[in-house]
Amino acid sequence: MKHVIVIGGGLGGLAAAIRLVRSGYRVTLIEKNEHLGGKMDRWESRGFTFDTGPTLLTMPFVVEDLLRVAGRRFEDHLELVALDPLCRYFFADGSRLDASADRNVMADRIARLHVGDAEAYPRFLDHARSIYEASAEPFLFSGFGSLRAAGLVTRLRMLPAVFKLDAFRSLDASVTSHFQDPRLRQLFNRFATYTGSSPYLAPATLAVIPYIEFELGGWYIRGGMFRLAEVLGTVAREDGVSITVGQTVARIAVRDRRARGIHTSAGEFIEGDAIICNADALYAYGNLFGDAPPRRAARYRQMGLSMAGFVLLLGIRRQFPELAHHNIFFSGDYREEFASIVEQGIPSDDPTVYVSISSKTDQSLAPSGGSNLFVLVNVPSLDAKGGWGGELRGYRRTVLRALARHGLEIQDDDIVVERAVTPKEFAHRYNAFRGSIYGPSSNSRMAAFLRPPNRARDVSGLFFVGGSSHPGGGVPLVLLSGKIVAELVEETLI
Repeated sequence: MKHVIVIGGGLGGLAAAIRLVRSGYRVTLIEKNEHLGGKMDRWESRGFTFDTGPTLLTMPFVVEDLLRVAGRRFEDHLELVALDPLCRYFFADGSRLDASADRNVMADRIARLHVGDAEAYPRFLDHARSIYEASAEPFLFSGFGSLRAAGLVTRLRMLPAVFKLDAFRSLDASVTSHFQDPRLRQLFNRFATYTGSSPYLAPATLAVIPYIEFELGGWYIRGGMFRLAEVLGTVAREDGVSITVGQTVARIAVRDRRARGIHTSAGEFIEGDAIICNADALYAYGNLFGDAPPRRAARYRQMGLSMAGFVLLLGIRRQFPELAHHNIFFSGDYREEFASIVEQGIPSDDPTVYVSISSKTDQSLAPSGGSNLFVLVNVPSLDAKGGWGGELRGYRRTVLRALARHGLEIQDDDIVVERAVTPKEFAHRYNAFRGSIYGPSSNSRMAAFLRPPNRARDVSGLFFVGGSSHPGGGVPLVLLSGKIVAELVEETLI
């Protein structure tokens, strides 16, 4: 029986492991942290429970497909709650907008800000849908580098789709061509941050993200988003994946340019026929090959990085009737904010702040009368020396001042529990290269084609899964990377 080793128990690694064990392979998964899930993590303190990673689920059919392959029914394991509004947007001038997955409702709400933009909204969605339809099969649901002739022929047939992706202008240019109101431009530009990128640099292809959210809907998983990691971990174990947590992989063993197994920090060597790396690809190329990194290591590690995140987890003794489950408080100058973060490498003095309060939907996550606030601000990734460019307590004050400018006052006396998660913790706990959330950024027109591919080009038998490789970050794409890699492994080990 062929043996596949999975390094890391994030969603991508779990998805690949489940699919391969169901196909008859022996699968061993090694996870460095005390539990599975990777960046889909959880923190609990004094009755407050926080998701510390993803806070929204889109494309739930991807999860349904994975559970179906594993012989399970989605509804037996997970309960979804459709969110309405999808998000409440607060603008610097005091206006606000509740986003809806109903096209007509959303257009009516946009009309309150700008009548002409309400008429443009359906055209923007139709354009974004055309990108989705062109990109889904060749890019989201398929991996690059199939060895089979049929796969290569299929890729050639799909080449015309490249020209439908609107990849030769920025997301901002696309948004600006549709919307006149600066607030609405800010709103739709915001979706570049789902890849840790700037809307002024990233390709207009990313318009697919608001299409997925506004047209296909957004959901919360009852009990917390971490429930998905728990369910997949249980399924993997039940189906026979051998899982070890609290164990670090020290090195991938390579001989004759082929991955042969792994060395653990405990001194154990585990031989495998294929190695799937769910660790950040850029981290792996710099740290998991000893003194002889593959020839592409230097090239990948010089790539531009996605933004990092500064997170405050705040357990508050009161509730916030003026807020929704998801909230965005926009800065006064979006272009200047991204110039500071991306071009200058400096945290913004006037940041856009995201606040998720899952206890709005699920009161079990906070004590009676309390609220669990997940507060996220985009910040630069760490520099080569490990510096962040922002001092913890000082930037905490900057974030709280930004909320106060929108009328959301949070006093220290309101706070029952508090924890800050900085880029340094992302780097330490999740091996995120320099603390970047999504690995390589999308701040170039060809970024999607330059990411580390799912099949390593310089080491045979080595595969990459997760947000730092194809097709990118976010829960559904990471799960799809597990599907892509499982298919590539099966193709290789035939």
